[in-house]
Amino acid sequence: MFGWVRLIIIGLFLMTIVYICLSWYSRSVRREKLEKQFDEGAEHPGPREQFIEDGLKAYEGSLRRKLIWGVYVIPVILVIVMLYVTNFM
Repeated sequence: MFGWVRLIIIGLFLMTIVYICLSWYSRSVRREKLEKQFDEGAEHPGPREQFIEDGLKAYEGSLRRKLIWGVYVIPVILVIVMLYVTNFM
């Protein structure tokens, strides 16, 4: 019983570390793209920092941001499927 609890705690801890790293990386890539887009000289209203902040706010609601939650969902589903296949098939 305690083995399962330890597995769940360690698994959640590792998935949280992976999630944080992916989130930071994805946000930094998006920020670099926004900076590059602004520097290319296209017409943008307002200062550079405002343009970047508006772009990052739009990123918060994007599909890519939501897909990063797969870091938690996919491993849990795989463990459940493996348990089912091992015990009932």
